[in-house]
Amino acid sequence: MDKLKVGIIGTGLAFSRLHYPAYQELSDKFEIVALCDPEPDKTRPWAERLGLGGNNVYTDYRPMLWRGDINVFDIMVPIEHNFRVTEDVARAISHQPGRAIICEKPLAANYEQARAHAELPRRYGVPIMIAENYRYSEEINIIRDLVRQKRIGNPIYFIHNRVTCFPEDMLKNEFAREEWRQHPVFAGGVIMDSGVHDVAALRHIFGAIDKLQSFGVPQHDDFAPYAVINVNIRFKSGVTGQFSFYSAGKEMQRPLIGLRIFGTAGMIYLEEKDCGTINIAYNDGRAEQINYRPQRGYYNELLNLYNAMAGREVISVTPEMEYGDAKTILDMLRSARDGSTIAVDGGHDYIPAYRSAHQPDFEFQQLSWH
Repeated sequence: MDKLKVGIIGTGLAFSRLHYPAYQELSDKFEIVALCDPEPDKTRPWAERLGLGGNNVYTDYRPMLWRGDINVFDIMVPIEHNFRVTEDVARAISHQPGRAIICEKPLAANYEQARAHAELPRRYGVPIMIAENYRYSEEINIIRDLVRQKRIGNPIYFIHNRVTCFPEDMLKNEFAREEWRQHPVFAGGVIMDSGVHDVAALRHIFGAIDKLQSFGVPQHDDFAPYAVINVNIRFKSGVTGQFSFYSAGKEMQRPLIGLRIFGTAGMIYLEEKDCGTINIAYNDGRAEQINYRPQRGYYNELLNLYNAMAGREVISVTPEMEYGDAKTILDMLRSARDGSTIAVDGGHDYIPAYRSAHQPDFEFQQLSWH
């Protein structure tokens, strides 16, 4: 298959730090041919770097949609704009073979938009991939397969603790310094923006959620309604556990609590996503370590889209799947606010198809929908 021509909508940090390095690595499969950002100062250096003339640079994405040479529109805009922009693109390229959309996570700002976003592929006949890199990362897929292969026996419960200091990150981290993150107009603030990754990982490992109940410590800072949110979760598989997201402090000791999964024959431990090692401790005293390459989700998601458009795979992370991730965060927030226990997933579990590329240390299984 020839290179896919890509139109970029939003040339901020998500493009420069996350997507562009993956496009560089897959330069034999993708070519960026157009850029759009309402701030010309952002597109100008990229146009020079990519050798794009002025007719390929836009401040309004809508004229770009009528170009016949673009196969993929990669949308990287603030969360509150995700649904509107994606629907505009889907409508414009409706039922046109050989064209697809990438949308960053979370796919929408509230329940209504998230549910509508989930319907876009069917409504407009357009393939849409949600760039939820945790579902494409090597470590989460290895852990998912370890659990499903019962390497630690039957899974019983988990602990997942995520700590980030957003107030400090605002001063030194360029992502947290974004105005739309400090004063969000979407539900949950940083709990939605960052916590949805952790929820996606848990749902990828354990499947659909039966019920959850949350408690939170309210705060007055705009970046999140709660300093911490603590959630009890029961999955439809019977696994239970606790997820905590603390957005206003630090975890000082090492090793971190991280993600710990306990089974009848042992436990799996991932300290944090960039540590490069998954630890397994068995009840009989044996121990095992599995190495992985951190931060491969961005590469794997683009490769999945390329192979899907070539007819070799299905898109692994669809809006329908990401709706479940976003809904889970929204349900957590609602439970913390109302004190209620909430039924999350109404349907049966699913197993997303996933194909790993260039994984020498661990063999992923090719799974299919059922």
